[in-house]
Amino acid sequence: MAPYASDDSTTAGEVDEQRSGRRKAARYIVPVTVVGVAAATIGLVPALADSGDPDLPKISAQQLIEKIAKSDVQQLSGTVKISTDLGLPNLGGLESGLLSGAAGQGGDGSSADPTAKLTELASGTHTLRVAVDGPDRQKLSLLENAAEYSVIHNGTDVWGYDSKSNEVYHGTSADSPERGKDQQPPATPKDFAEEALKAVDDTTSVTVDGTAQVAGRDAYKLVVQPKQSGSTVGAITVAVDAKTGMPLKFTLTPASGGAAVVDVGFTKVDFARPAASTFDFTPPKGAKVTEEKDAPKGASKGFGEEFGKGGAKDHAPEAGQDAGKGPDGMKTIGEGWNAIATFDTGGEGVPSGKAGGEFGGFLDSLGDKVHGEFGSGTVFSTRLVNALVTDDGKVYAGLVTKDALVKAADAK
Repeated sequence: MAPYASDDSTTAGEVDEQRSGRRKAARYIVPVTVVGVAAATIGLVPALADSGDPDLPKISAQQLIEKIAKSDVQQLSGTVKISTDLGLPNLGGLESGLLSGAAGQGGDGSSADPTAKLTELASGTHTLRVAVDGPDRQKLSLLENAAEYSVIHNGTDVWGYDSKSNEVYHGTSADSPERGKDQQPPATPKDFAEEALKAVDDTTSVTVDGTAQVAGRDAYKLVVQPKQSGSTVGAITVAVDAKTGMPLKFTLTPASGGAAVVDVGFTKVDFARPAASTFDFTPPKGAKVTEEKDAPKGASKGFGEEFGKGGAKDHAPEAGQDAGKGPDGMKTIGEGWNAIATFDTGGEGVPSGKAGGEFGGFLDSLGDKVHGEFGSGTVFSTRLVNALVTDDGKVYAGLVTKDALVKAADAK
């Protein structure tokens, strides 16, 4: 064990104070479909072996959060391992197609489109190489069997290259204030640690639980846990580099126990400036090049827009607020980790049983029928997110248990 464990809990006010000057904290809102959840939780959390618990000076949770907020690493290169286990059913290849569709990739789009390609991180274990040189130069490479997929951001140019299909996607990165000087590429622990800390409020416990060594570097372990019962989230653990304050590892474990839902962390990291040539890219001879402006509607909006700061979570509605989307808008019920997104499709629910024909039977096998004062419906589940679709077309989804969804539907 580490030489100490700090159990002081940081309040919401203290967290907000230490994050002063950074983006305004936003309510953590969940996707409203199980497939959408899988796509949206890309990169949330690899099993990374600790090689010992270093002896570091004692630090409080408040001080560690402040250290993360002040971290300003501008250059790095390294290897990141991502393991994701949402508990989605095995659909025999259909799953990856659904995820690509959820990400907005049209059927005639390029296989090099970043939006579609990076949905592969929603399941299984993957190895990435990352390189960063300030806000205008980043590279992320997904290493596959005898193939490689890379996204390169260099100035205003954004390139996606799939060596397997020899296809190239070219777009531009908007030079907007929202990106900020500290924009990092996706799928790094820093990105997701910042998103997780947005969820910190009076319903959250934040503590320091000793130390660890990650990618050969000494780190503190920050633990974020819901205080409320009924959430499917067990805990979020962030390993924070003791010297730079940069998150090196991010792990999300479910309340149900077992392996992490997602685990993302560095296995190697170097804070030296990468060579300028790292970010150079010229389409290989014979490669099919798709320009962003020529891509099908719904394809990637470009690396800077798709993965920049100020994403969907930054515009999430407060509890009870109408999001203004969907036939009757989308609202949230409850607060904190027990927040539930709900909307009315304006139509019938999920076709099931004989009434739904062969398709209805298939959906029945994926979900669980439930009944309550609201009537009846079907719950579709992952290890993290549950979604209830009632027979009259209402949807309830959140990082909550099935019983919590039924209770919310009964209360409406």
